[in-house]
Amino acid sequence: MNENLTDLTALVLSSTPVGEYDRRVVLLTRERGRIACFARGARRPGSPVMAASLPFCFGTYRIREGRNSNVLVEAKIQTFFEKIRSDMEATCYASYFAEVLRYITRENNDEAALLLLAFQSLRALESGRIPARLIRAVFEIRTLRIEGEFLMPQEADGFSPAAMQAVTHIAEAPLKNLYTFAVSDSVLAELEHIAEVSMERSLHHRFESLEILRTLMM
Repeated sequence: MNENLTDLTALVLSSTPVGEYDRRVVLLTRERGRIACFARGARRPGSPVMAASLPFCFGTYRIREGRNSNVLVEAKIQTFFEKIRSDMEATCYASYFAEVLRYITRENNDEAALLLLAFQSLRALESGRIPARLIRAVFEIRTLRIEGEFLMPQEADGFSPAAMQAVTHIAEAPLKNLYTFAVSDSVLAELEHIAEVSMERSLHHRFESLEILRTLMM
């Protein structure tokens, strides 16, 4: 293999048009953290990287690393998450997850846990077996836990034992088993409150996609 070519396990966090035919793609990778690359000709009909440059695609991306920029050469996609892109609500949730990850991840950091969390969260969204509101709360709490920013709430704070049990599962369960539980509406409301307060306290950032999501849910 050419020494300038690198294979990366990655999820597309965002894809934006550049010029007439290209795209700038932001990837969350297992090996290099968050990186950006250009998909040359991705907007041309029949381009071999057209589908691979779509948001939320997951697979192996071959990148040519340059001094000033990276170029997407080819990709083998494992999961396209097409159902998410065809559903407005699911797209809004997935876009919010991606925006959070673009904000907190860094190049050359070990972001393997966040990549797996993102993949499992998108799988849960696509399956439709778990309410999207619960997926969001789980994603937010576990993201902060991975980043070392989550403070476990206490029953003394007024939360129910069921909510505390759910939070413990979210914080400690193996990522592959994260989305394997259900809660009542009242416990879901508690989890949403815990997640929202924790995000505001830890990140201090306004996410545009969250504003869109809130508008959609009104």
